[in-house]
Order: sequence, then C-alpha cells, then structure tokens
Amino acid sequence: MKALVTGGAGFIGSHIADALLARGCDVRVLDNLEPRVHPRGRPAYLSREIEFVEGDVRDRATVERALSGVEIVFHQAAYQDYMPDYSKFFHSNVVSTALLFELIREKNLSVRKVVVASSQSVYGEGQYHCPDHGLVLPEARPAAQLDCGDWDLRCPECQGVLAPVLLREARANPAGPYGVSKFAQELAALRLGKMLGIHTAALRYSIVQGARQSFYNAYSGICRIFTRAFRAGRAPVIFEDGKQLRDYVHVSDVVAANLLVLDDPRADGHAFNVGSGRATSVLDYARILRQKMNAPLAPEIPGAYRVGDVRHTVSSIAKLQALGWSVTKGLDEIFDDYLAWLDSVPDAADYVTAAFDAMQRSGVVRRVARGKGSAAAV
Repeated sequence: MKALVTGGAGFIGSHIADALLARGCDVRVLDNLEPRVHPRGRPAYLSREIEFVEGDVRDRATVERALSGVEIVFHQAAYQDYMPDYSKFFHSNVVSTALLFELIREKNLSVRKVVVASSQSVYGEGQYHCPDHGLVLPEARPAAQLDCGDWDLRCPECQGVLAPVLLREARANPAGPYGVSKFAQELAALRLGKMLGIHTAALRYSIVQGARQSFYNAYSGICRIFTRAFRAGRAPVIFEDGKQLRDYVHVSDVVAANLLVLDDPRADGHAFNVGSGRATSVLDYARILRQKMNAPLAPEIPGAYRVGDVRHTVSSIAKLQALGWSVTKGLDEIFDDYLAWLDSVPDAADYVTAAFDAMQRSGVVRRVARGKGSAAAV
C-alpha cells in the first residue's frame, strides 16, 4: 500500500511516516520545508526509505505528482503561527484540502482514504457552564477586557464567571484565523469525501508534544519555550496569570489515533478530538518541568497576553475512546522524550527571544494597563 503524508517532514507527519514504514507501506512525503519550521532544510530524522517530494500543497502540479499511485493520504500539512498572515492560513489549510479532493476526482485517482489533521482551535474560546443559563459558547474575549488583566470568561446573560467543561465534537465555535481555517478545512474534507465516496476522517489535535517539535517557529509552543529558557538559565514568560487550563498529548498517542481511524470504517465521515482529556494549568506545567530540569529561575508573569490565545481548552476524548483508542503517555513521558531530543540536537541558539520580539512588534503580544494583572513569579 502506498501512502502520502503531506507535511511529512514536520513534527507529527514524520512520526506518522515512520509508523507507516513500520507497517510495510511505501511512503511518500510532500513538504515545502517552510523556513520558519525547517531553516536547515530536510531534517536528518526523515528516513531515507521515504520518497521525498519538496513542494507546496497549494501547487496543483506538485500535488498531482505527489498523489500518483497513492491509496491513502494523511493530510498533515498546515500553516500555523501567531503572526497575522490571515490569507496564508486559508490558502495553506483550506485551499490545499480542496485541491486534494479536486485532483482525486478529476484524475480518477486510486485514493480510498483521507485522514485530515484538524485542531482543538476549532472550539475558539471553548465550552462553558453557567449555573443559571447552562451551556455557553462564549465569543473571544475583547481586547479592552484583556488590557485590564481580566482573564475570565463571563456569561453574556448574567455576567457571572463561567466554568469550563470538556470540549465535545458537536459544538465548534472558532474565533481566530487559524481556528476558522482548520474548521473550514475539516468541513471541506468531510463533505467532499462524502460527496465523492472517499472515506475521510478528521482529527482535532490538542497540544501535541514530543521529540522533533520545531525549535524555530513562534507557534511550536510551551515545551520548546520553557525548556530552551531553563537550559539557558533564563526565566520563561507566562502569559495572563498562568491559570489557563490546557490539554497535552504525546505524539505517539496521536500517531496511534491516525492509524486507528485509517483502519476503522466507523471513523469515516467524523471528526474526533485527540488529547489527554486531562486539564493542566500553565503554572503546574511550568512547576513540573522546572523540577524535572532542576532549573534555578522561576518563570515570570509580567502581566502580558498573546492576542488570539484562549483561556481554557481541554478536550473530551470519549468519542475516540469508543473506537478503542486510549492515552498511554503523560507529562513525564512528554518531558523525558523532549529533553532527550533536545540533548540530541547541538543547536543551542536563542530562537525564543527573537520570536517574542517579533510578536511584540506586530502587536500579537500586549501588556496589561499599568497596575493591572500580575507581575509575580511562580
């Protein structure tokens, strides 16, 4: 069986490619080696057994070549960043997906299954409960509220503070450009798949972590930022008050979810959350990692926030568990694997400061009004 993994030189895609090789599949990877993610070109971890096609998922001729002879597609390629590149989000994430299905139909290709990587970001500010008004899907918190250091979500009816609940697949409510693009992407995939008779599933990833996560781009997250800062003897920055709840999942469990929905016809036509189902505050994440690394400096909480961040986001994984999937690794394994990966890569340059400065210049990172918010350290 021949498989195509778009974005297969990246973090998650490369692990899926390895798993497919282990199954005995012929694997082809299509990747444009985005400089923000791969400034040194093709990564050394990408197996030489893999047929590599360098190119953009938005380019018709390239995608047609990559699809030749393929039976299954894992569409992992995506553009993700905190920078305001709105059109690039939609061209890279939505148009590329439509192009896949367009070519499969037009060229009468042999593709029988497509698995699309979606994101927890399709939920926007998430799902909450008000004691008086029940389930609430709040809109994004306005800048005027955040500029005052007021972080909580409030009921639009009574203005009471809302309690977060586990995110369930039936209620998406994307807010930022990335989330809107990912929801449009999965809708395009599932609807076009149904229309064309191509078995299709979408996976809404929570915060995926582990070895091979890029050091370079601003989006690649808390594990990269905190470990690099602790290793350099610097205090990493925590946005808002650090009480945000997040859901972290090991990349190996994400790979297992991809293979499960590939094999199980019950997944066809559906979107599934892929997370841990467990809430971890940013403060607790930093505390556990700091202890593991024996770092001398605690993170700083300067009273700043990042435009587009959501307050709480923790997924229900019951729907995927019903197919037999389960979480096998937690934060300890995530940290151990990422730190081992960090040790294996000699690059010790400070990419965090440059990314932070760029976000400040573009207005993505803002500070609360003087005298508001928190300036303490954990």
